[in-house]
Amino acid sequence: RVQLVESGGGSVQVGGSLTLSCSASGDSTKTYAMGWFRQAPGKAREAVAAVDSDGYATYVDSVRGRFTISTDNAKNNLYLQMNSLQVEDSAMYICVVADVIVVFHNRTAGRNYWGQGTQVTVSS
Repeated sequence: RVQLVESGGGSVQVGGSLTLSCSASGDSTKTYAMGWFRQAPGKAREAVAAVDSDGYATYVDSVRGRFTISTDNAKNNLYLQMNSLQVEDSAMYICVVADVIVVFHNRTAGRNYWGQGTQVTVSS
């Protein structure tokens, strides 16, 4: 089993930046995909970015070029660097570890573990 704890959320103005972190403990995450989902009030949960076990990253179109997902070498920590933040980026950001994360389809497959989330609020 994998335990996930997110940090780094907060309130910023439009155009600002934040870096989210997710610390993983428990079972090794080296063979898993790791990623970030987000959910805003009244909206469906959305996959934002993911990195597979080979290190290949995928992004939802709305954040590509503004967000960067990365891990440390041991894959104990997952990061999401968010630049040029927009009001529509406001949401609860949730760290996910899973056998497969399909960003395009907003879903995971196989074993999956979810954090509690960290809130990001962007104001104009």
